[in-house]
Amino acid sequence: MQRITASSRVESLLADWLAVLPESDARLPVSRLGAGEVAAELGRIQRNRAREAAREAELILRLAELRPDVDDPPERGPGGRRRRSWRKTAPEFPGVSEFFPDEVAHAINLGRGTAAFRARRAFAWRENLPATFAALRRGQLDERRADVLADVLQHTTPELARAVEAALLGEAADLSLAALRRRALELLAELDADAVEQRREQAEQAADVRAYPTADGMAALTTDMTAEDAAACFAVIDALAAMAKADGDPRPIGAIRSSIHSMLILRPADHGLGGVTVNLTVTAALDGLEGASARGGEVNGFPVTAAHLRDLLARVRALGLTAPEGGSLTFALTDPHGRLLATVTAAELARLAAQGCPDHPDHPDTQPAAGQSDAGQSDAEQSDATQSGAEQSAGGESGAEQSPSCDCPVAGMPADTDAYEPRAAQRRFVTTRDRRCRAPNCGQRVGMADLDHVVPHGQGGRTTCANLCCLCRSHHRLKTFARGWTFRMDPDGTLHVTSPSGITRTTRPPGLRRPEPEPPPYEPESDPPPF
Repeated sequence: MQRITASSRVESLLADWLAVLPESDARLPVSRLGAGEVAAELGRIQRNRAREAAREAELILRLAELRPDVDDPPERGPGGRRRRSWRKTAPEFPGVSEFFPDEVAHAINLGRGTAAFRARRAFAWRENLPATFAALRRGQLDERRADVLADVLQHTTPELARAVEAALLGEAADLSLAALRRRALELLAELDADAVEQRREQAEQAADVRAYPTADGMAALTTDMTAEDAAACFAVIDALAAMAKADGDPRPIGAIRSSIHSMLILRPADHGLGGVTVNLTVTAALDGLEGASARGGEVNGFPVTAAHLRDLLARVRALGLTAPEGGSLTFALTDPHGRLLATVTAAELARLAAQGCPDHPDHPDTQPAAGQSDAGQSDAEQSDATQSGAEQSAGGESGAEQSPSCDCPVAGMPADTDAYEPRAAQRRFVTTRDRRCRAPNCGQRVGMADLDHVVPHGQGGRTTCANLCCLCRSHHRLKTFARGWTFRMDPDGTLHVTSPSGITRTTRPPGLRRPEPEPPPYEPESDPPPF
């Protein structure tokens, strides 16, 4: 990288401006580059990436300036934030709206946690680490190392952070990430041990348990805890796994540890705690369960393959599509585009299949076969029969004008109610349709979500499934109390959310396919004449 010197204030300002500009890119085909040219371009990309990270931080800080907390609901008024004793991870930016991280998340199209991390990082660079911020702008320090310094020093005083920065920044680019973190913590402990203790206490308050999908139907369960607790827990799991291995368990030691970990949580012995009921929501297509297709599904929001689903259902004694002991079974009936049409229990499904169409009670296709009771049909057959009817539009033909097969719907969306609270059938329909918080990039599962009126009930919004959606408590508060946000939902459950910045993001219920693109308008002049 060319070094620019300055002999006057004007030249200095010009040099600073040129240093933060992205380096030009000739963009020769990669196949024509030699090893030295490849290495040089990789370095240029890293320097430009650092400049872009600094630019992003400056934009986030500017948005914070544009979003003061003057419009937030007062703490003790309607919608005011109560003392956070339930969760300690939400960021605090003095004088900035509490909904600011949500707007950042909406702009970058990522989750609120990622947006809050980048906002905290931007504030730390500006307030505590100005020299690091300047080096990042110039591409002299890469983003990852600037991340490490912000993470270690964001909770200290600006004076202390700058003292560590002054001692460390010169060698930061020559240290590995782990070595840089270790050295920063050592310097921090030397200068102020109280800051390290404060950081540990804050980390304990923000501790949580997280589950997220990894790959191939697997997921990871992680827990934040003190170092001594983590060491003790691992020692117990490792010792039990070693005993199982010594007793002849043929699995790899890692697989044994994983199995013992889940066993200790799901079947703890002599713990003295009250009983806990675990609800698993399994979403699957019938053809995938039957093996007729490779379509997979979800278990509490985690994607799994069709074979994995069949194995899971066998383990909970639900191969016949019957409710497992202590559980329930709900059928979701969809049209070919994935739009949810109705939700019914197994008993309701059997009753509908037996009763048939109420408008054509004497039609032979709406009656059970002779000598066959409700239970004579399998649940899969009942589902297929009811779905076939549910996919048709309401109102069939009558009498002799009726087609040979009655295709009138016998199940549909639950009826509306004039009350504010949704009926149980509406709640079942909406939670089955949405499965998680519908705010863009959220994904909180429905067990931790509210049913919200998209058009507020107090403003004339009906309590109907076409006006209800699942929102986690955080996004429910944002929709209700944050200024400038608009939510709009289509009849099929597609939700459009627009931020105060004017950016609209769209979410669709899981399984709902995108609409087919409109065909281009016919232009006669572009149609060649026949020959």
